[in-house]
Amino acid sequence: MTATTATVLTARALLLDMDGTLVNSDAVVERCWRRWAQRHGLDFPEVIKVVHGRQGYASMAVLLPDRPMAENHAENREMLAEETADVEGVVPIGGAPAFLAAIADLPHALVTSADAALAQARMDAAGLPMPYVRITAESVGASKPDPEGFLKGAAELGVDPADCVVFEDSQAGIEAGLAAGMRVVGIGPRAAAYGPTVQVEDLTRVRVEVAGEAGDGGLRLRVG
Repeated sequence: MTATTATVLTARALLLDMDGTLVNSDAVVERCWRRWAQRHGLDFPEVIKVVHGRQGYASMAVLLPDRPMAENHAENREMLAEETADVEGVVPIGGAPAFLAAIADLPHALVTSADAALAQARMDAAGLPMPYVRITAESVGASKPDPEGFLKGAAELGVDPADCVVFEDSQAGIEAGLAAGMRVVGIGPRAAAYGPTVQVEDLTRVRVEVAGEAGDGGLRLRVG
């Protein structure tokens, strides 16, 4: 649902997607995937519907279903290098700097479909601190919408999945969070269509408080 008045969620840990959630990298993603679509004779508007939230090889598998997966992995490596070198127009999502500052000492992890180099390049370009715990493309065997990344993030933090709240913008990411048994805060206009637990425009609409009365590291999120 879309938050019109504040929704309160309790949690013990927060799991954060990067692109579209902390960092607006749409300009880079669109430049790189537009060129890819042209090389393969595909319609870019249909391509861009698929790529958000997934690892590149997984997007290619959807878009080129008859191509051997080995070719998808090989071309994905080229795509990652291209995207890592291009940070023009990468900026923080509204409220991201203050949000990350507020949770700096609280249990949280980055769970992104980017590899480590791309994640670092985009977080640096947006002027955002990299979370100490991070699950990147190298950490998992399956791309979102598979829940593996979020489950690994919860395990790294030592928190039950049911006690985690995910922050996501894409269909693949929201589906992954829900499949992991977690509640999902949808960030930005893309998120509203994919059934997150609650959806807001950006991170200026999220407040994080320590639930002091719980005495066990509990967090309270006011969303909306």
